[in-house]
Amino acid sequence: MTRVLLQIAFALPIVGMATICAAQNLGSRDDEDAIKDVIVEMTEGFNRHDAEAATRMYEADADFVSVRGEVGIGRAAAEKGLRRIFQTRAKMAALKTEDVRIRFIRPDVALAYVLNELSGIVAPDGQNLPSHRELSLRVFVKDDGVWRVASFHNTMLNPFPGAASSKP
Repeated sequence: MTRVLLQIAFALPIVGMATICAAQNLGSRDDEDAIKDVIVEMTEGFNRHDAEAATRMYEADADFVSVRGEVGIGRAAAEKGLRRIFQTRAKMAALKTEDVRIRFIRPDVALAYVLNELSGIVAPDGQNLPSHRELSLRVFVKDDGVWRVASFHNTMLNPFPGAASSKP
């Protein structure tokens, strides 16, 4: 009995260290850099008003939710929705990335919180709207060594004048 307790006592720290090491290796610096490169590619496509370039990194069945709550399922729907936005309220829009935070869920799944400032949006009545900040949550999956967007959800920060602002 004492021998079994000693074996358990020696095994627990080893199992604990293995768990800590596995948790620390969820995502590498290369993975984080690759995801940031995809985010840059998305932003550059948006700023060129090129819906295909801004959505080519989406999974075929990706979810897309715009800041106005417009929902699309699939890369083709995300591209079509973004193309419509570029033809209407975002003809002159410009996106500037302020912050990117990445959290790995598994080695092949990551969450990216992306804080942007959006300017150049026009209201339905043609009035130029002031720039505002948006926070998007992007779910990335890695297949065959390539990081792709599985889900994109955008939220306007402080959409009501005078309301308390928050930082992500």
